[in-house]
Amino acid sequence: MKQSWNAYANEHIVIEPGSSGSLSGKSFAVKDVFDIAGYTPGAGNPDWLRTHGPSARHAAVIERLLGSGARLEGTTITDEIMYSINGENAHYGTPVNPKAPGRIPGGSSSGSAVVVSAGLADFAIGTDTGGSVRVPAAYCGIYGMRPTHGVVDVSGLIPLAPSFDTVGWMARDAQTLLDVGRVLLDEKVSNGKREGFSRLIFAQDLWELPDEHSKNVLLRFFPMLQSLAGVHEEVVLASEGLREWMNAFRVIQGLEIWREHGGWVTREQPSFGPGIAERFAWASTLKPEENNEAFARRDRVRVKMEELLGGDAVLVVPTVPAIAPLLQLSGAEVEKRRVQTLEMSCVAGLAGLPQVTVPVIGELGCPIGLSFIAGRNQDLRLLEWVANVVDDRMKQMG
Repeated sequence: MKQSWNAYANEHIVIEPGSSGSLSGKSFAVKDVFDIAGYTPGAGNPDWLRTHGPSARHAAVIERLLGSGARLEGTTITDEIMYSINGENAHYGTPVNPKAPGRIPGGSSSGSAVVVSAGLADFAIGTDTGGSVRVPAAYCGIYGMRPTHGVVDVSGLIPLAPSFDTVGWMARDAQTLLDVGRVLLDEKVSNGKREGFSRLIFAQDLWELPDEHSKNVLLRFFPMLQSLAGVHEEVVLASEGLREWMNAFRVIQGLEIWREHGGWVTREQPSFGPGIAERFAWASTLKPEENNEAFARRDRVRVKMEELLGGDAVLVVPTVPAIAPLLQLSGAEVEKRRVQTLEMSCVAGLAGLPQVTVPVIGELGCPIGLSFIAGRNQDLRLLEWVANVVDDRMKQMG
């Protein structure tokens, strides 16, 4: 059964929990970019696997999960060096989307999303730099969490772009998503108010991006969501255009990726699949001194989002523009979708904020996602609000 989903990089890596705890009895899989003692993480590329050796110890996040009673069952396929949001891997194949067969699972945490969606693990660990947990969670019809940047220990993680990299997780239900968060999140997000949020904000420019069918499906939840807060308002996030925000993210990410991996790419000349090769080639041309405006824009976005959300507001946004695209598409339409997806996901990435995506059924019975973004370090409060309030209301609406 496991093989039919093509989701595992190595399904034979099984590690028993170190002790009992709040996650006892639960199993998890982990994206093949984390250190596991005695094994070499492959990062979705055979040349990476060939040129790196076994890890000496477990990544911090794996240690914490094992220490809380969870059982590790396998590593999962990722897009090459985590540099994509589609989930198609030219070397190892594409994990099968259980909720939308024939369509991409989303990446780069594609395998992690699929094992959860298919019921092969109770939850899975991925990484989210530019949407790599949120997008596959939405396409595969599960819950996904990208935390505040820096509140989950990334020790033992192969980096992509460190100023954006986060450890994220996925589950089939909101309660498990919360339970995992209580284990992984740093203590500084454990305190403060927990009784929900008083303000809900709807970003007009983000709601212009989904296709008509997806937008109409998600808009059905607006009255219910508005009833959960005393204040609800509509804003335009990016007066200069979300494309400018996305471009700033893309440039900074590219600069950091080349700084992290350019030496290896130049030295080893790895074989990359379509799209990945072109992105690395583009990243190699970037120069920090020519892109000061990208960093300045990120600073402005962070200030703007902090002022907008503070500690008591939630931004309600679509997770993806539409249902998952069909497999093996190419051309202008695919690039347009990729850009739209990055425009949606770059907001939390640039600002370093927590975002939860909740599954919703869209066109043709395929999943899409509705997301909630909270202020910095409001992670547990957001997870509890989604699990204890929002999720039940959404299920009641069907």
